[in-house]
Amino acid sequence: MSPRVSPISRPITIRRAVARDAKRLTRLVRGSSAYEGKYASAVAGYRVGPDYIEAHRVFVAVGADEHGGRVLGFYSLVLAPPELDLLFVADEAQGRGIGRLLVAHMQSEARAAGLDRVKVVSHLPAEGFYRRVGAVRIGTVLANPPAVLWDRPEYEFRVPSE
Repeated sequence: MSPRVSPISRPITIRRAVARDAKRLTRLVRGSSAYEGKYASAVAGYRVGPDYIEAHRVFVAVGADEHGGRVLGFYSLVLAPPELDLLFVADEAQGRGIGRLLVAHMQSEARAAGLDRVKVVSHLPAEGFYRRVGAVRIGTVLANPPAVLWDRPEYEFRVPSE
């Protein structure tokens, strides 16, 4: 088994985020090693606030541990227009299938909401992940200085009906 595909060793629960999760989700975004170096400006000062959590479908993956559970990752599904706005997995939890679980959960939520497609504007280092979990490239989103200084690939998840 390759090091990037190690099994989940402890139970993972995916639950709806609540306002008190906001600081932990913000730390996860700002601390992501995928946003180091030239990408740091994209998350500098970024905040996942309680208002954002209340306005969108934000779900967290929580792993059981001696402290009662810790956030291993999260995603945010925006319904109009349909978009996977955020998807982050804690650096130390990557390669354990948590991102794949979050995407499957997002697709289930999208289906329940009556969506047949969900777009995602990918961070360049995450592009391979999105392809591996079934997203199809549909275009490119041009840089938007000063917030984002580089073009980004745009993908789409097709959500099959059950």
